[in-house]
This record gives sequence, C-alpha cells and structure tokens, in this order.
Amino acid sequence: MQDSLLTAAASVVSQLAAIVGEKYAFADPQEMAPYLVEWRGLYRGKALCVVRPGSTDEVSRVLALCNAQGWKVIPQGGNTGLVGGQVPHESGDEIVLSLTRLDRVREVDPLSDTMVVEAGVTLLRAQEAAQAADRLFPLSLASEGTCTIGGNLGSNAGGTAVLAYGNARDLVLGLEVVLADGRVWHGLGKLRKDNTGYDLKNLFIGAEGTLGVVTAAVLKLFPRPRQMVTALCGLPTPAAALALLGRAKAAAGNGLTTFELVPRLGIEMSVNYMGCRDPLERPYPWYVLIELSSARDEALDGALEEILGAAMEAGEVEDAAIATSLDQRNALWKLRETLSEAQGFEGGSIKHDIALPIATIPQFIAETNAALEQAMPGCRPLPFGHLGDGNLHFNVTQPVGMEKAAYMAQWDAINRVVHGLTARYGGSISAEHGIGRLKRHLLAEVKDPVALEMMRAIKSTLDPKGILNPGKVL
Repeated sequence: MQDSLLTAAASVVSQLAAIVGEKYAFADPQEMAPYLVEWRGLYRGKALCVVRPGSTDEVSRVLALCNAQGWKVIPQGGNTGLVGGQVPHESGDEIVLSLTRLDRVREVDPLSDTMVVEAGVTLLRAQEAAQAADRLFPLSLASEGTCTIGGNLGSNAGGTAVLAYGNARDLVLGLEVVLADGRVWHGLGKLRKDNTGYDLKNLFIGAEGTLGVVTAAVLKLFPRPRQMVTALCGLPTPAAALALLGRAKAAAGNGLTTFELVPRLGIEMSVNYMGCRDPLERPYPWYVLIELSSARDEALDGALEEILGAAMEAGEVEDAAIATSLDQRNALWKLRETLSEAQGFEGGSIKHDIALPIATIPQFIAETNAALEQAMPGCRPLPFGHLGDGNLHFNVTQPVGMEKAAYMAQWDAINRVVHGLTARYGGSISAEHGIGRLKRHLLAEVKDPVALEMMRAIKSTLDPKGILNPGKVL
C-alpha cells in the first residue's frame, strides 16, 4: 500500500508541478510535515503531496486536473484552525492545497471603504493595509499574525470585535471562488446593495473549503478609531457581567466594541504562565475586559468612568483598572489573548466553542458547572469569551493531579454534558471555529434534518465528485 502511494505521489507531483512549478509541488516528508498537523496536535494526517499555487489561474488549473482525475483536495490557509478542517486524513491519498502564496493586497479603496485581498494574506497584513489607508478592518483574533483571510472566511471567524462589527461573513462584499471543476466565479463586487438573486458568497463563507476555494475577497473597511479606552473589571457573578453589558450598551451604543468575560481561574493561568500582571488589588470571581472606541476625537475616559461608577453603585462591579497608556492597554489585552495558550500548562483541556442566547448565559454557566462537577469531581470549568455576542469558549481543565491521558479519554463524556445543556438552552455547538472533523459526528444530532438535506444537495451540486475537503462538515 505504501509503495503504491509513493508511486502515485510521484505521478501527481509531476502533473501538478507542470502547473505551479517544481518548487511548489512536493512530496518530501520533511517538507510536507508542517502542513499535516494542526497546531494543538489533535490531528496528524498524511498526504500524497502539497501543492502551492501562486495565482487564481493556477488554482483553477490545479482543481480542474484534480477533479478530472478524482484526486481529493484539502484547502489550507495558515493552518490555525481548531476543528481539524484544514489537515488531511490519515489515509495518505489526499492533496494539500496551500494558498499562502496568494498573498497580494490587490487594492485598497478608502472612498468606497473596501479592499481586495487574496486568500493567503494574513489577517495582520490585512489590518495593516487598512490602517495605512487610515481605515479599520475590524476582524481580530489571537492568531492574526498567522491565520489567513481565506481561512477566516472558510470558518466564518468571529473574534473579539463581533459585538460591534459582526462575524467574518458580515465583513465581506464579494468573493472570487474556484469551483471543484476549475471554473472561476468572478464575484468581486463592491456593491452594498445587489438584489439580483441568491447571495452566493454566503454559501462559501463558513463552508470550510467543502464547496469551493476562495482565492480573493472584497472586505469592508470602517473609519479608524481615534480614541479607545480599555478597562478590566472585577465582578461577583456572570449575572453582574450581564447587567454591566446592558448598562454599557445603553450608554455607549455602537461605541462598545469589546466585552469579554473571564473567570478567576483564567486570570490566574495567564498571570502564572504568560508573564501577565494581575492589575487589581485582590482577586474576584469574575472579570470583564471592556473597551469603548470612537472614530471621533473625543475623550472616552469620562464615558467609561461614568458607566463603571454607576455599575459599582449597583453592585455589578467591585473594582476596575482603566488603562491610561498603550502599554497598560496591551497588558490588559494580554491577559485575555494568552488565555488559550496558558491552559496548556495546567494539563488537559477539553474545549468547546458554543453560542447561547445572551440572557441565558449566567444560568447556563451555573447549571453546566454543577453538572460537570457531578460528572467528574474536581474538574475545573473555564468558561470565557465573547459575552457581548453570546459566544463562550466553555473549556474544562483536568482535575489537579489527574493524568492527562486519563482525563482526555473523557472527551466524549464531557462533551455530552456541555453540548447537551447547550442544546437545551437553544444554543449552537459551534460559534466561530467551524465543524471540521472534530464536530462532524455531532452535526446530525443538533441540525434540523431538512437543513442537512439542503446542505448535502448544495454539496453534491457544486462538488459532485466530492473532491473538496472530503470527510469535513458533512
């Protein structure tokens, strides 16, 4: 079997190299290694080869060839995904299509508040290109230096600014997409209104590369904030955080751009392992990172102080630290942005990316924490994330002293608790990370049967041979 795969790989590489050049089609194990494992190590695949096209035309020719030959293709961006959607399976008969060479910012148009970028442009480069034109591209993720726009759109990424600007889907006006058979949909329109039929672009955003390969996008830009003010608040309960959210939205409106909830355990992990400093004099059960922004040259400090002052009088906030410099703001953000990495130092972490009706979150946290303690005494729930848009990363850290392997073997049992209660509260098992391989087996349990039938019909229409990211999502 291995010999036949090696023979097949040599033939495939030769044919792909004729399209992209010998340097950009390879099957050497060492050269392929970074493309075959996701960053947490949950999935380690094998591949016939890796191909790295450098243009939309090359992507088109590669897919036309693969479709004609029946070769399976795994589209990949920055390889920062968290559900295994971007890595090949263990069979070794798939081709990894890396889009990182499609890395041009084709146009920045400040007058129409748009820019056109290729799929391999990193999120950070897109942000910098917008900033150079005195504009803001608001999508913001901890992995922004590595993740790519193509991957962001494939997973419909969220991040910390969804409260004010929406998910990735809300930040796109048009797409350029190569279909499974190599045809190119030239949909790079800048129109804010186009009512000429189906909204095709939203088929591909969030589809995780199963329907087509996004090669470029027209992204929305916004006025660049002139003023920002950030604070970390100590609170007694998630209910108090929810009350603060309502108060801040009423007072600041669209100026409220961040509202992140973190439990004390998360702050301790970032302080203990990531070089962060605890900014408040004493510990509190819960924390909120809040930020106000404005495109006008107006002082926001007073507005935030007024919000927090009223919240303190109401017992919602017990203490707060307001950043008075860029360094202090960065230090507060570091507490939140390093939290995912910090969890690894405490052993096993079973992670969930869920969405809930915002008003239910305090009750959900209390009920789920109690159910987890009953299911596994000593486990340490760590629900944190984007309270402002209802997205929680409900992670569960292993009990102190337990062997990591023994704990991770309880993955399904912990999932049943968290996902079962998520469903009961009318939530979603995937808010911003996607389905990939990790949650594929769960989709039939939580998705409306008619919705699944429609999804399968769309897949069979756009990819009848099933070559695009097989075994992912559906």
